[in-house]
Amino acid sequence: MSRARLTELRGPGVRPRSLDARALAALAANPGCRRRALLDGAGIDKGALAQALGSPASYGQSQFALIRGNAFEARVKADGGTELLRLLHERLAPGTPPPGPEEIAAPDLSAAGPEGRAARTALALREATAAGGWALLDHPMLVLDVAGSPAYVEPDAVVVHPDGGWTVVEIKSFPMIDGSADAAKVGAAARQAAVYVLALEQVAEHAAAHTGRAVRVRDRALLVCPKDFSNLPAAAAVDVRKQLATTRRQLARLTRVEEIAAALPEGTTFDLRLTDDGRTPTRPPEELAEAVEAVGAAYAPECLAACELAFHCRKRSRQEGAVEALGRGVRGELGGLGTVEEVLAAAASTDADQVDDPAVLALRRAAALRAQALAAAASRAPEPVCR
Repeated sequence: MSRARLTELRGPGVRPRSLDARALAALAANPGCRRRALLDGAGIDKGALAQALGSPASYGQSQFALIRGNAFEARVKADGGTELLRLLHERLAPGTPPPGPEEIAAPDLSAAGPEGRAARTALALREATAAGGWALLDHPMLVLDVAGSPAYVEPDAVVVHPDGGWTVVEIKSFPMIDGSADAAKVGAAARQAAVYVLALEQVAEHAAAHTGRAVRVRDRALLVCPKDFSNLPAAAAVDVRKQLATTRRQLARLTRVEEIAAALPEGTTFDLRLTDDGRTPTRPPEELAEAVEAVGAAYAPECLAACELAFHCRKRSRQEGAVEALGRGVRGELGGLGTVEEVLAAAASTDADQVDDPAVLALRRAAALRAQALAAAASRAPEPVCR
């Protein structure tokens, strides 16, 4: 898609919002949502858009959690990454001595803009691999093609091994108690790590060609968390092969951004028309809602934990009586029945033409069982006592 069209969608003078690995993982988990694919691909701030629509998102990290997480990450990476490399050896290479601070290279990754930082990261990875030693890349910038648009992602760290292996490091602030952490949070971290591994694989192909060495992006990421209720770091190796395969498949299914934009009505834009101070939108919510509704969505209750527009989409889904609001599992079971009204009508109907539809047969059976249960309950109800 041309930069001019992206600028038109965002609005003149609006800087594009970067797409991080968490958003990419959520996008890959719902590849059928054209709305999110377009908004994320165009770099539109979905949080500000939801606020202007009157359905603000209510999730995200608190300021305290961000400060605590940054302080913990700084502690893990202190002294040139000595503690981080010790944890990596402990979990991924037990029995071998970790390198000393003087053996760990820390290349400078500073450059202008995300494109410059991504190019500098690729160069640093090639140089570190060719050198055949240990290297710790702090917050490298990687690029990944998503629906025809580049997405820049930034892992907490990437470690280059002397044998040419690359390991993704994820540093989180949730605790690891007695050697294990919350399964849902670990799963989310694994999905993020899979995005980084996928982006690194593209760099690894070029690095192998330039260095003449075998380069392997390891499919086990290192997850570092606070130990128990302290600020001491603990680590675990997380196998991301399943998440990697899922993410690769789902991203490949995404419709390209230019195809979605081409189907929009002429002049469609998501510009909020902010005041001079950049804080207050002046565009009527009705116009914004019309622009948003011009792009198809694939709402599911899981979106509430992953998308800023989820509350707006849920409200629309409920207004339309869409069965998607009940969950993907329910939607899959109902086959061609798309609304709650259709489901209730099918459950109450006696149309002989629908007897071959397993969803309709199941609904009729459920309705009959419910009627029997209500009749049985009514027959056992005690007679009212007159006083």
